[in-house]
Amino acid sequence: MTGKFTERIAGAVSVTLHALVGAALISYEPTRAALLAAAPVMVSLITPPQIEKPSPPEIPPPRPKPVLKPLPKPEPLPLVAAPAEALSASPIVVPPPPPPSPPPPIVAPPPLVVTSPIYAADYLDNPAPPYPAASRRSGEQGRVLLRVLVGPGGRADQVEIREPSGHPRLDESARDTVRGWRFVPAKRGDEPVAAWVLIPISFRLDR
Repeated sequence: MTGKFTERIAGAVSVTLHALVGAALISYEPTRAALLAAAPVMVSLITPPQIEKPSPPEIPPPRPKPVLKPLPKPEPLPLVAAPAEALSASPIVVPPPPPPSPPPPIVAPPPLVVTSPIYAADYLDNPAPPYPAASRRSGEQGRVLLRVLVGPGGRADQVEIREPSGHPRLDESARDTVRGWRFVPAKRGDEPVAAWVLIPISFRLDR
């Protein structure tokens, strides 16, 4: 208890001493003038100026769509009856188009002339078939028709009896003789060709 009491007394003495020293300083004229002359320091915070952001451009409001007014319907034209003369008039006849021109004629080359074989020319010296003696004694006579194929070389390539005379000896005499004849061959244009020719041969006893 003594220690605490002592501390309290020491504290009260210290406060009293400080109060006396402060009163002495205030009562001292130079000290009081210095305290009164000291102006309070005012501190003001300088805030930086705010940079205004550019405002976005104003978008104009959309224009209202024009209201299309419906066009007035055209009034139908009055029907006018055609006069009777116009109804009874003859219709317009359109002439048909002209026929197409015919194509130019195709000119064909002239056909080649084909000549038949010649056997009766004198310059050929073709002898007449001999009259068989047995046929003369028997009184045989008649006419035989031979069909002969004449080749391009002018010779009889084939000899056929087309119409017999009725007597085999007369037919054989005619055929054997004609096989040795000479001919002028048939020609197609200027070219010799093979062709058939009919040769009649008559056997008569009055000759």
